[in-house]
Amino acid sequence: MTSELIVDVQPKEVSIALLEDKNLVELQKEGRTESFSVGNIYLGRIKKLMPGLNACFVDVGYERDAFLHYLDLGPQFASYQKYLKQVLSDKKKLYPFEKANVLPELDKNGSVQNTLQQGQEVLVQIVKEPISTKGPRLTSELSFAGRYLVLMPFNNKVSVSGKIKSAEERTRLKQLIQSIKPKNVGVIVRTVAEGKKVAELDAELKILLKHWNDTLVNAQQASKLPKLCYEETSRTVGLLRDLFNPSYENIYVNDEQEYNLIKDYVALIAPERVPIVKLYNGQLPIFDNFAVTKQIKASFGKTVSYRHGSYLIIEHTEAMHVVDVNSGNRANKENGQEENALEVNLGAADELARQLRLRDMGGIIVVDFIDMVKAESRQALYERMCQNMQKDRARHNILPLSKFGLMQITRQRVRPAMDVVVEEVCPTCFGKGTIKSSILFTDTLENKIDHLVNKLGIKSFKLYVHPYVAAFINQGMISLKLRWQMKYGLGLKVVPDQSMAFLQYKIVDSKGEEIDMKEEQEIK
Repeated sequence: MTSELIVDVQPKEVSIALLEDKNLVELQKEGRTESFSVGNIYLGRIKKLMPGLNACFVDVGYERDAFLHYLDLGPQFASYQKYLKQVLSDKKKLYPFEKANVLPELDKNGSVQNTLQQGQEVLVQIVKEPISTKGPRLTSELSFAGRYLVLMPFNNKVSVSGKIKSAEERTRLKQLIQSIKPKNVGVIVRTVAEGKKVAELDAELKILLKHWNDTLVNAQQASKLPKLCYEETSRTVGLLRDLFNPSYENIYVNDEQEYNLIKDYVALIAPERVPIVKLYNGQLPIFDNFAVTKQIKASFGKTVSYRHGSYLIIEHTEAMHVVDVNSGNRANKENGQEENALEVNLGAADELARQLRLRDMGGIIVVDFIDMVKAESRQALYERMCQNMQKDRARHNILPLSKFGLMQITRQRVRPAMDVVVEEVCPTCFGKGTIKSSILFTDTLENKIDHLVNKLGIKSFKLYVHPYVAAFINQGMISLKLRWQMKYGLGLKVVPDQSMAFLQYKIVDSKGEEIDMKEEQEIK
């Protein structure tokens, strides 16, 4: 299996698509003004204690206060709080972390009202994004994740990933980390560290220790609360950190700044793989060029088709996701009903595993498969689903089919499910249901171009239109595009864009910023 990462950087958002054997399996979208907050560390203030929940609410700057349960304070909370007081008491000199005292562990059966006070300052890390009406979920057990290691202050243990099976390698890694780690920090050795040399691990450990030191400096210099003390890496680099593996063939980026960030990161973790990072300079939008746009249009929405006319109906409620499997008009007369049902269900299991990753669906997922009588068919479906979900990085649990033919799946949820709306209000008629004659569309475009060039003085720009419209504009020896260029200048470029509706258009200047030339009044 080969993997490719496609990064589409636009003025308002960054989209990241992961392709496995050319099939879209993960999609992340993030506004340029927003940040992916899981992993961020804040110096916050406790707003309210909730003894009934044995928890508290903490102000970390979000619209809704963040939730911190007593059990998420962590066993080393007392050590953190004492050291934090020492750090905040002197704004000029940072108290050395190596000299910090490790106090007795917090009682697991304790209560929040005996441990915390309203108005108290705490150093906390976000573990769950705000979802629906809930604020972020917090922990006081801070961690700094790298490619090979995870650093945990005030935890002196060294743990090795259970996925490393070799006892000899586990012992080697444990002894190696024990010899290079400083006092008062614990380390988790990740699976990808297997076989790595001490120099590589030591280099990353120093980077993670610097992150921790920078966090303390930011907390020390906080003039008002809440204060962001540590911010996770960019979404692209964060995704790369978790996903990067030797099977990556290419990483394509259409923005030079983001390209340099990714290249620097790959040079840090795998210098020999730097050539796979490539800057995309093609004329077509990057997602169109790699057939991502078409897959997005086909893969999102309430109804998702897969092979031979079968399809899934995916519904989302506040409590769970519900999936119904339908055979559609598919019927193989050579096979019996049981064989047909099994074939449709196995295809649904393949598509559903992809959909869970693609939409990042979490919580409880209930799937209504087509009824099957034979126990071996039901077992085969369960095993197929388990096998497909092995590629999923999120923690999950799958139960065998119930007597009603339902499969229950739980999947880790750390942020809202990806929901790309494929049904939109018509951008041409603005929902009114009437438009100008389609044959006059190119006349409208020419009027816009004339206004742009002769009234606004903008000579260089790109006109994005639906591929069918672009084909019409480019057809013939003396095409409409050529006539426009002769009349308005060679700065005009026509770009086919699959994300455009049939009579939709977009004009972008030479700096990549969209020029709003659309008026609702023009359709009246």
